[in-house]
Amino acid sequence: MDGLIKVEETTAASGALPPRAVRNIALLAICQALTQSSNTLMFASSALAVLTIVSPDMRMWANLPVTMQHLGVMLSVFPASMLMMRRGRKFGFRSGSAMGMVGASCAAVGLGMASFPVMCIGGLFLGYGIASMQLYRFAAVELAPGAFRAQAISYVTAGGVVAGIVGPGLARFTPDLWLPTFQASFCAVVIVHAIVFIVLGFIEFPTVKAEDSAGPQRPLLEIVTQPAYMVAAAGAMIAFGVMSFVMAASPLAIVQCGLSKAEAPVTIFVHVMGMFVPAFFTGHLIARHGVFNIMMAGIALLVAGVVVALMGVSEWHFRIALCLNGVGWNFLFVGATTLLTTTYRPAERGKAQAFNDFMVFGTTTVASLMASVVLELRGWAVLNYFALALVMVAFLVIALFRLRHPVRA
Repeated sequence: MDGLIKVEETTAASGALPPRAVRNIALLAICQALTQSSNTLMFASSALAVLTIVSPDMRMWANLPVTMQHLGVMLSVFPASMLMMRRGRKFGFRSGSAMGMVGASCAAVGLGMASFPVMCIGGLFLGYGIASMQLYRFAAVELAPGAFRAQAISYVTAGGVVAGIVGPGLARFTPDLWLPTFQASFCAVVIVHAIVFIVLGFIEFPTVKAEDSAGPQRPLLEIVTQPAYMVAAAGAMIAFGVMSFVMAASPLAIVQCGLSKAEAPVTIFVHVMGMFVPAFFTGHLIARHGVFNIMMAGIALLVAGVVVALMGVSEWHFRIALCLNGVGWNFLFVGATTLLTTTYRPAERGKAQAFNDFMVFGTTTVASLMASVVLELRGWAVLNYFALALVMVAFLVIALFRLRHPVRA
């Protein structure tokens, strides 16, 4: 397995993806786009919806439904991944869509009842749907030849570009369709998950093979203590943690800083576009410049986002800061995912991927919960200093790995 860390020495073979792979990856990208749209809609609307039903002394817990969603992801990644190992990707992904419909329905009912706990339960169910969506990027690898691994991950991730348009668009259009405010937004999430459920039926996922679950396997501890695995997991954790920390706080920070609540969907739109537009070429950049160089570029962009956020609180400060945060997330996260796929055998993929996402969403659970608390108690500037500290941890982890395991860039 030592040779696996030399991912930077691998370049994509000449030629193009087979037509069947293109079709399947395109459909999976559509599912990514739609599911991410619903996730973006929840991010943009949940905290503001909570503010309409809770007392002022509960404002600091406005992000709790989103936190419960992250907790749901963290608790669901192992069951979702193991289910797919046994029943196949299609069954597993469609189960996730069904749970997404249940969760969004719960959130809508909870808002109608003015019940904060029911909204939180809805977030927990939604977590299973998002946990399934996070496995799309690993499924993309199975739909493409090995030489196109990074590109397949990148293309499916690029489906989020549509999410950057549809999600904020729904967040602006749906809140006031009927009373209570924002209930229509949650109903829109139900519809989106239903569409995804249908589209998944047309994707030709590889059949489950006995060797995929019965082949040679190492203990989980041996897999996750590989230096390359630890670097990949740390990069993904910090990329998602910092992104979630800043994005979850931004709608509340915008209102707190005296800007219109209508600015929140605009800023989220810019942020999501920053997250996913680069995915059209991130895979090619990794193949050309090496995975670690792209991860370092992501760290630099995340730092730049913090710097801009600390320079002011106008609309454009929020927009530019969140855009840089999004691009930095893309480079660091896609790079980390590409590196991770080189660290396990086929029969190990379920537990290796699940443990990675368990750690990633354990981080985002804490980050999203602390976002509104830190913002309420210490303000937007201190929140960004916390984000900067986390980014520096990622820099140190990758730098130390490069020193101990030099590879050709």
